[in-house]
Amino acid sequence: MEKTCGNGSLRAGDAGRKVTLIGWVSKRRNLGSLVFIDLRDRSGIVQITFDEKMAAQVQEVRNEYILSVTGTVQLRKDANPKMATGEVEIHAEEVTIVNSSEALPIDLSDNSTSSEDTRLKYRYLDLRRPSLQANLILRHKVCMIVRSTLDQKGFIEVETPILAKSTPEGARDYLVPSRIYNGKFWALPQSPQIYKQLLMIGGMEKYFQIARCFRDEDLRADRQPEFTQIDIEMSFGDEDTIFAVVENLMHNIFKGVKNHELEDHFIRIPWIECMKRFGSDKPDMRFGNEIQDITSIFENTEFQVFRSVMEAHGMIGAVKFSNAADKYSRKGLDALQEFVKHGFKAKALAYLKMNGGELSGSIAKPLSDEEKKAVAERLDLQDNDLVLVIADQERIVETSLGALRVRLAHELDLIPQGENYKFLWVTEFPMFEYSEEEHRWVAAHHPFTAPKEEDVDKLLSDPAHVSSRAYDLVCNGYELLSGSIRIHDQQLQKKVFEAIGLSPEKAQERFGFFLDAFKYGTPPHGGVGIGLERLTMILAGTDNIRDVVAFPTTNSSFDLMSEAPGNVDQEQLDVLGIETVKKETEE
Repeated sequence: MEKTCGNGSLRAGDAGRKVTLIGWVSKRRNLGSLVFIDLRDRSGIVQITFDEKMAAQVQEVRNEYILSVTGTVQLRKDANPKMATGEVEIHAEEVTIVNSSEALPIDLSDNSTSSEDTRLKYRYLDLRRPSLQANLILRHKVCMIVRSTLDQKGFIEVETPILAKSTPEGARDYLVPSRIYNGKFWALPQSPQIYKQLLMIGGMEKYFQIARCFRDEDLRADRQPEFTQIDIEMSFGDEDTIFAVVENLMHNIFKGVKNHELEDHFIRIPWIECMKRFGSDKPDMRFGNEIQDITSIFENTEFQVFRSVMEAHGMIGAVKFSNAADKYSRKGLDALQEFVKHGFKAKALAYLKMNGGELSGSIAKPLSDEEKKAVAERLDLQDNDLVLVIADQERIVETSLGALRVRLAHELDLIPQGENYKFLWVTEFPMFEYSEEEHRWVAAHHPFTAPKEEDVDKLLSDPAHVSSRAYDLVCNGYELLSGSIRIHDQQLQKKVFEAIGLSPEKAQERFGFFLDAFKYGTPPHGGVGIGLERLTMILAGTDNIRDVVAFPTTNSSFDLMSEAPGNVDQEQLDVLGIETVKKETEE
């Protein structure tokens, strides 16, 4: 029962060829003396014609039956341009029903009408959809290009442990209890971070791994509890060295799977500038509408709202949308106001509209003629332009206007469609962020990230203004990778631990084996972790990460297909020395 070729591979040049095909019945049409069946395998679909003599053998066949068909390739009289194999059909001469199928509980069309939960429950059936199969094939091709490219550049693929020591600095660990050492736990790796740095200390110089990572955190639409990271680390290089490797890799991936040429070099923007211009550390660069700081216009304003913001050393920011004033009624603008109030803690959203050379809007009256003229000149306002204004603390203004920038870009169709990829490196991230929950500074990236050399003296005295040598690669508004130059000096590492309130004793308890390794000639090194799912998601043209994962979970981290996580037998818990305590639910 061996097929001679893929169902979707046959073309007009194959006419006259005798073939054996195996696949699932995608569609069946009975025309009395003739039966037509579309037979599908991973490579595609081809039409099989059963004449009057053969038709009786497939009378009971229904969708998703598996057939083995031997026949001759013929040119179709009525070619179907919508099918890759539309110029040919197979005249069946032999047929075997390999297996039958019950009626499917889900719709397998690429425009499936089945709910996502139902499709996740029957994921093994959903995987038959051509679009999902194409996504997984695309993911496979990306991995093959990664391995080939990095191998040619002298990188060595090394697997690191899945069962590791818990080192809680970042997301919450998934813990695995030990049977042999009752009361002790392994952790599943959030990333191979410590191990890949140890490989640099071990002299590997260039390492990569397509690594499984695990994080027990609140999920979003583009996250899964387990994910895959293209992990890269190298010694004796700096940001330029690492960026060159990654850019070459991205060029090869996009050329290899999309036949798309990327720009020669990706632009670089420091984090502070990125926030000021786009209100986000992962901005979509496919459209403009950058944030404008118009604070200086109102230095002597009589408008009390703006005056109080000026006195509090806040910011007045604006974003202009050309030819959009007539597209937003008062109701639409009120919806935008609620959006920034509840999602980004902005106190209010103001707006201005230009019509007939005059400004109107929610703050037009309290502004002086000179202020309105200055705003119009600064923003180069034309008729029917819409301006959204927020006056508040600097970070609230930036993030609120950044979110509005993206929302209106979608609503106004400002984002170019098709294969349009805009990359940028966001550099010099803050070294620390303050945790209100823990009442201390914590590492914004991870505690092994190197600070900028000129900021080392501020680690303990002014942690809020220390920049790191961390960087992200962003494409079309998605963060594709995070990375950094690592600390390789033992004394500097101790100083960073001190800055985040980690005592020498606690640091030794958590990272002792790692810190000991620093004593023995640690080379300068750095690297990146590329999110394979997000990269594949962008290449596949979908915004749902579950479309590029074979067996994903829901947003609440539950596998509807296998119903995991599930209960285990008490005997298993007893062996591990574990007693479960049921949480009390709040009424």
